[in-house]
Amino acid sequence: MKQLFSYFVNVFRPNGPHKTKNFNLRMMHGINRISILMFLGCLLVLLYRWLS
Repeated sequence: MKQLFSYFVNVFRPNGPHKTKNFNLRMMHGINRISILMFLGCLLVLLYRWLS
């Protein structure tokens, strides 16, 4: 569980000098950010529908 939480923190952390400059890795993390945000948005919609 700790590894999962640390991954979420690292994905949403702004780029710094310690980050790699690999284009493919940056795109993969960008897609992961989008998918995590969409998942959380869908959970909020489902929660809203369930409560109303």
